[in-house]
Amino acid sequence: MKIAVVVQRYGADINGGAELHARYVAEHLARHVSVEVITTCASDYITWRNERAAGTDTIHGITVRRFPVSRERTPDDFGAWSSRVFTRMHSVNDELAWLDSEGPTSPALVDYLHAHEADYDFFIFFSARYYHAYHGARAVAHKAILVPTAERDGALGLSIFGPLFRGVRALMYNSFEERALIQGITGNQDVPGVVVGIGSEIPERPRAARFRQKFGLHDRFAIYVGRIDENKGCRELFDYFIRYSTAMLDGLHLVLIGNPIIPIPTHPRIHHLGFVSDQDKFDAMAAADLLVMPSYFESLSMVALEAWALGRPVLANAACDVLQGQCRRSNAGLYYSSYAEFFETLRAIDINPALAAALGANGQRYFQAHYSWPVIERKYLDMLERLSHAPAGRGMEPLPGWFGRRRRTLPPADAIVDAQPRGAATDISEPSAGRVRPTAGRASATPPPSPAPARPVVAPPQVAEPPVAPSERAKGAERTGASGRSERSPDGRSREREPRQENRGRSHDRSRRNDRQAKPAGNGTRGPRPSREARNGTTAPSGDASAAPAPVVTTNPPASATPTSAPSAPAQGDGGDQAAPRRPMGRRRRRTKGRPGRPEGSPA
Repeated sequence: MKIAVVVQRYGADINGGAELHARYVAEHLARHVSVEVITTCASDYITWRNERAAGTDTIHGITVRRFPVSRERTPDDFGAWSSRVFTRMHSVNDELAWLDSEGPTSPALVDYLHAHEADYDFFIFFSARYYHAYHGARAVAHKAILVPTAERDGALGLSIFGPLFRGVRALMYNSFEERALIQGITGNQDVPGVVVGIGSEIPERPRAARFRQKFGLHDRFAIYVGRIDENKGCRELFDYFIRYSTAMLDGLHLVLIGNPIIPIPTHPRIHHLGFVSDQDKFDAMAAADLLVMPSYFESLSMVALEAWALGRPVLANAACDVLQGQCRRSNAGLYYSSYAEFFETLRAIDINPALAAALGANGQRYFQAHYSWPVIERKYLDMLERLSHAPAGRGMEPLPGWFGRRRRTLPPADAIVDAQPRGAATDISEPSAGRVRPTAGRASATPPPSPAPARPVVAPPQVAEPPVAPSERAKGAERTGASGRSERSPDGRSREREPRQENRGRSHDRSRRNDRQAKPAGNGTRGPRPSREARNGTTAPSGDASAAPAPVVTTNPPASATPTSAPSAPAQGDGGDQAAPRRPMGRRRRRTKGRPGRPEGSPA
């Protein structure tokens, strides 16, 4: 099997985001199938300038094919189109113009995919919002697998992406929150998909002491790893941390690793190390007390997974649904939505080493169960195997015609996304991506949904009743068993009796009563008319007798029940909101001692 990984940028020196995600997947799948990478000549994600040579390259043993970008991105042009499609009524043409302005615009890459579709079994596209993924997946829809890496931003609300998510062969989601958001907007529930995420290359023995000695940091600290940008929540982090430091004079320091986009405050407890090697990064995380993730938008935080793999707790921004959901599912992190919550959650980890250790231990178990590389590789391979034996999908929906593309009738994309529910995902079920695999002996973080019960479901009583004396219960059972009446409820209170079916009226009304009451039975005979509760399905049918009033059941009784007598009237409180017994028709007639009665179940 031959696979092509298609991504906007690719290189050993790109150590973050979807590009690193794509490289990890390509290198690990290459152990099992033939893999090539198809990408652009760009290195800078701001301008998409062609900085690498077009043609073929080899990185870590994998062939990389690069194609030039036809136009660089202009921030002003991209900002103008973003404002139009995200905040105003617009057209499909406006959305396509936004896509071209975002880039990386590489028609040569798309042409290669179309011309060489037969050379590959499947194409794995990373990052749905970019030019290469949108046009490339449409060119090879019957072989396209999409890794959306989608965040909660307005791009998902653009109408052009609905057909993309519905038309690819499969999706490999990063998180349950990402899946819920995409399915809620595009309605692509019938497209095969699995929540996979991404692993990481965790060194066996990171050395905290080596980091402290190299950088001269001997105080306890929290660490942030990533691009230092306002969109990542760093400006808010600086504000909150400085206020925290003012209140906690002997509290934690803050260490920053990554390239700055915004100015970093000058503060004695804030230390910026810039861009560092992977060894220094993991040594720093091993030396830290916790990782802080202030980002508002993430499809999956790789650095949070790395912190958990090293046994470090995570403090995350609750505004990011994915981070909040990961903290809750792992029980390995805390999250905040205001400065007051930031202060209390950071302080809890700061002054409570036992709490920090427990959260870190939970994180290690969570990482090994869901994000270790054997788990990730198996999910990808299962999906590839499943698709290789399945018929092609329905294909990509065509774009509107000339007039349809120019009608400005589409709502603002931000409004579409804002209408979706927020917070951690509630549906965390994972349908199998391939063949059914045995799960005996393995603990699952999410148990599968329970099947429908085959036995009767007993409805719990609505009101707790006091215990009934054995003598009273026996009396009630004795009265109920033969006559079909109940003179005393389980709580000991008297209750109006329901007369026997055969004694409802006078003898001169017997023929009319028999016409109303007799029902054909299975053996061709007729028996007494069942009670109102039995007809409505709120009690066991006539023939399932019990010594004491039974709880209400919602399905038929077990087949082993032996028909002996009519059912007893349900006791007060046992039947929930069921209707009270209907009063008999006609005058009630007191049964005198010794008066012969017609045997129950005899023909009328």
